[in-house]
Amino acid sequence: MSLAAQLLEKSRETGAMVACAESCTGGMVAAALTDLPGSSALLERGFVTYTNAAKTAMLGVSEATLAQWGAVSEQVAQEMATGALALSEAQIAVSITGIAGPGGSEHKPEGRVCFGLATAAGVQTETMDFGAQGRDAVRLAARDHALGLLLRGYEAL
Repeated sequence: MSLAAQLLEKSRETGAMVACAESCTGGMVAAALTDLPGSSALLERGFVTYTNAAKTAMLGVSEATLAQWGAVSEQVAQEMATGALALSEAQIAVSITGIAGPGGSEHKPEGRVCFGLATAAGVQTETMDFGAQGRDAVRLAARDHALGLLLRGYEAL
């Protein structure tokens, strides 16, 4: 059973819905969820916030946080997940912000992706370094990691 199918099953068991706040994946998590028949029981909404301005306007990410830590940071991932939860009717929100490539820097290499997972109990963040394996592979790895985080979110409800 796919991760998305497992999430749909959890949603049907609990009645809890998901919101996604995506940057480098550009809606791939929401697309994976809506590929399933019956996904209206699972996905409440998705935010694609590729620019800093979109992160601020659509999710309430602080300009000060963006200036201090940069868009690819756990601090921004935390604010994205918090904003997605607050601005939706969902019970679980996941956020993704990263450098899919090509490019990156010494301090923020290609393949680095920061995630946030928000529920009423709080927000958890983590960073994964998927490596410079190419844009498509990094985005797929980030999508799959986010789906796994959402499963953990259901276990915490």
